[in-house]
Amino acid sequence: MYNRITHFEIHASEPEKLAKFYSEVFGWEIKEYEMGNVKEENRYWGVMTAPKDSTEPGINGGLVVRRGSKPVDGQPVNAFVCTTQVPNIDEYLKKVETAGGTIAVGKMPIMGMAWIAYGKDLDGNIFGLYQEDKSAK
Repeated sequence: MYNRITHFEIHASEPEKLAKFYSEVFGWEIKEYEMGNVKEENRYWGVMTAPKDSTEPGINGGLVVRRGSKPVDGQPVNAFVCTTQVPNIDEYLKKVETAGGTIAVGKMPIMGMAWIAYGKDLDGNIFGLYQEDKSAK
């Protein structure tokens, strides 16, 4: 199928620290690819958001070495924001902070549909959290 997002990449100043952050918050399995004779800036970590045999919708991605400055607080978003569906948004907001991240936009309703919030990882990348709830208001 064409025209569907099939992979994401998270830019990281310190990939090992960001891998730990996302593993702690979402339980993702993140492993560096062994590519041999690769320059530091070309290292790559695979991100598995679910087990290989999972039938749940979603995509996997990667962590790449950031080639520039981290995002500055208050600057407009200049990349795609990936949103992860979670079973309990309040619980995951706590996980974000416990793992060292911050809350960019607190929990708010999408009337009659869901709750949404946005966090920032250790590198300042913004990501969304989404909890289905038809009673949200």
